[in-house]
Amino acid sequence: MAEIAFYHLLRAGPEQALPALLGRTLALGERAVIRVGSEERLAALDDALWRAASPDWLPHGTSASGNADLQPIWLTLADEAPNGAGFLFLIDGAESARLEQFTRVFDLFDGNDEAALAAARLRWQACKAAGHAVTYWQQGARGWEKKA
Repeated sequence: MAEIAFYHLLRAGPEQALPALLGRTLALGERAVIRVGSEERLAALDDALWRAASPDWLPHGTSASGNADLQPIWLTLADEAPNGAGFLFLIDGAESARLEQFTRVFDLFDGNDEAALAAARLRWQACKAAGHAVTYWQQGARGWEKKA
């Protein structure tokens, strides 16, 4: 079973929150796949990761750039991990039917959107019922605070 962490975004969106999480992922020697819900979000994250100030280098790719096997971070709309990622990041309510194939899963959701919050609660319940180890993190004034 996967370790699944739900990240309740309150102060910043994925474009601001992901660089630090991805920096830690790379520091652990892990690869990541980021599954998003739209082409617009994919383009925005692609741009944000290239422009991130800290860490200042987040090598990544998309189907447009190709060479998935060479990319430590892969952005996609599909339920795939062509770069052999052990960490999965889910954005915009994106889901995966392959959670058990990942070591860690990060489900980032907009806590200021009632529909996104309700959908995250349903995903939490489904993951817990499936036997995954789940944790809940909330974005606070001084960073992430573990709540459950």
